[in-house]
Amino acid sequence: MYLNKEVKEEIFAKYGKSNSDTGSPESQIALFTHRIKHLTEHLKLNKKDYSTEYALVKMVGKRRRLLDYLKAKDIERYRAIIKDLGIRK
Repeated sequence: MYLNKEVKEEIFAKYGKSNSDTGSPESQIALFTHRIKHLTEHLKLNKKDYSTEYALVKMVGKRRRLLDYLKAKDIERYRAIIKDLGIRK
C-alpha cells in the first residue's frame, strides 16, 4: 500500500507540530498532496478510470478549501506550505 502508518507519521512529523498532529491545516494539505500525486500517476496509466478521476477532483477541491482557509487565517503559513510543497495556484 502506498500510504501506510509510517508514511502518514512522516508527513505529519514534517509538516505538523508532531508525528501525531493530524488536525493542523498544513499536515492535512501535505497528506492530500501526497494522495493527489499518487492518483495522478495512476490516472496517467489508466485513462478510463473515471471513479478515480472523480475522487481526485473531489480531493483537489478539499485541498483548495483548506488552502483558502489557511490563506484567510495566516498568510505566512500559507506561503510557507505552498513553497514547501511546490503547489501553484
